[in-house]
Amino acid sequence: MSISATQAPVDSFSTLYQSHHRWLRSWLQHKLGSASDAEDLVQDTFMRVLLGGSAPEIREPKSFLCTLARRVMVDFYRRNMLEQRGKETLEYLPEQQIPSPELQHVMLETLQQIDVMLDGLGDKVQCAFLLSQLEGLTYAQVAVQLRVSVSSVKKYMAKATEHCLLFRLRQESGSWPTG
Repeated sequence: MSISATQAPVDSFSTLYQSHHRWLRSWLQHKLGSASDAEDLVQDTFMRVLLGGSAPEIREPKSFLCTLARRVMVDFYRRNMLEQRGKETLEYLPEQQIPSPELQHVMLETLQQIDVMLDGLGDKVQCAFLLSQLEGLTYAQVAVQLRVSVSSVKKYMAKATEHCLLFRLRQESGSWPTG
């Protein structure tokens, strides 16, 4: 690839960033009510543009950035919700069972990765997968909890397993954002 061929995407990203950074930060700050969260999400949004290499093809920059920023906000709210639930769960543990801050961080990151991985699956499929994999329930026990047949649970698990494998392959190849 020649220098001029690689320069065009860099120039278009740079132009997009310079032209719309301030506007997007203001838009996000209005939505979030926090300047620091808005700045973080602006950077996340532009990182997705940069990593996706889509800057040269963008025809409606504000519309594109709003759509992408909304997705980034959803991820932000989901991460915050998981973090809050984790903190609430820790409040019920006896002090001697509370994991170290380092382990808490690893656990939160793992939960966030699982959440991203399961995104897009139906509620029953997600629930079946989590009950089986995290709670250790048998398919028969999952079927009772979800009020479905064992064959339905088998189908849910096959779908969840396929989804997780595809997610991992896409993540390793870099073609699916990890949130």
